[in-house]
Amino acid sequence: MRTTPTAMTIAGSDSGGGAGIQADLKTFGALGVYGTSVLTAVTAQNTVGVTAVHEIPIEVIASQIEAVITDIGTDAVKTGMLASSSIIECVSSQLRRYSVPWLVVDPVMVAKSGDPLLEENATETLRASLMPLASVITPNIPEAETLTGMKIISDSEIRQAAKKLVSMGAKAVVVKGGHREGPATDLFYDGSHFHEFSADRIDTSNTHGTGCTFASAIAAGLARGMSMLEAVSLAKDYVTEAIRRSFSMGQGHGPLNHFYKVWEQTKHGDV
Repeated sequence: MRTTPTAMTIAGSDSGGGAGIQADLKTFGALGVYGTSVLTAVTAQNTVGVTAVHEIPIEVIASQIEAVITDIGTDAVKTGMLASSSIIECVSSQLRRYSVPWLVVDPVMVAKSGDPLLEENATETLRASLMPLASVITPNIPEAETLTGMKIISDSEIRQAAKKLVSMGAKAVVVKGGHREGPATDLFYDGSHFHEFSADRIDTSNTHGTGCTFASAIAAGLARGMSMLEAVSLAKDYVTEAIRRSFSMGQGHGPLNHFYKVWEQTKHGDV
């Protein structure tokens, strides 16, 4: 009998190590969860931009999901970069087939550098096929605008967007506030109640992989048996500290410090 919690990431690879599969696995490990992975695409990417994308064949994506779930199993799944309609349909089909207990959907559309990571015609497939399976979806403001067709500026518009996203089938949503001015406030809505998670905004450009890390941290919390609100709170605190203790790497947007707790112990000779 397996006693260690596990979480699966279904996402693209970031050769720079700051986002995607790499960020997800770092997050799972840092939060006490055994991570497994399903690769959907290989990107040539660094802190400055994305220079190439190669999609993994559909049958290989399906086989990866089957291989992990039929042997190791999973307590939660997080999806990130899915790139195309055919990949979204493949992943949705496999997740329905295996009835995963928790699904965190990060609707990745654009890299931190501004490079597109989702084909334009795939948005409707995301809405129709994947969102109805989601335990929670974690869009930033631009992603929420694309999914809802709304322009989101005010607090009331964020709440309207959250309601609209849940009406599309997701059981809950966290609309992230990183693109707004003032404190970094994320809005949670589960169809009945709103809850705000707020933290001071940290003045740094080292934010590459923030969205991936946040969604993965929620999945890790759910895999560990937390309630949805507890998992979102864990993710908010973890990402805030990982940004606060980030470091400069490369010439663009540097990565978070996923292992800040371990690195602090190492500095003091505890590891």
